[in-house]
Amino acid sequence: MVIGAVLLVSACAGKEEPVETTPAPAEEEQPAVEQAPTEGVQVEPEEVGPTPGSQEDLDQTAGALVYFGFDRYDLTADARSVLQSQARWIIDNNASVTIEGHCDERGTREYNLALGDRRATAVKNYLVALGVSASQIRTVSYGKERPAVSGSGESVWAQNRRGYTRVE
Repeated sequence: MVIGAVLLVSACAGKEEPVETTPAPAEEEQPAVEQAPTEGVQVEPEEVGPTPGSQEDLDQTAGALVYFGFDRYDLTADARSVLQSQARWIIDNNASVTIEGHCDERGTREYNLALGDRRATAVKNYLVALGVSASQIRTVSYGKERPAVSGSGESVWAQNRRGYTRVE
């Protein structure tokens, strides 16, 4: 009986039933991508200009400063040329601006505030004559209170006698 049991066990053990397996799908062959050599290659950053309608845009496109003679508020030919560019820029960008009137250090505070006001108003009136809406322009006088350049002497004073267009 022992021999019969051994034969039975060995007969069953010898027969393994095959297990069906599904072969894995073949991977599709991807085309090789060649990498360009990067050694020694410098990538220049893309130059980005100023934001349209910004102060920097006005400064670069049209200019924001006009200058006046001593004790004057009439516009020079150079000032009118700058203001023509400013007018186009203000209209194209539908911008609102403040015109700042400035003076040099000579004269009283009160006198220079009044002169700065006349300078700012002269700039505004010219821009309006060129088609800019008066509602887009505000004026302020700083007189001699905010010099662009410190010091004394004609070259310094000439830089402080100015009208500055500031984008709001």
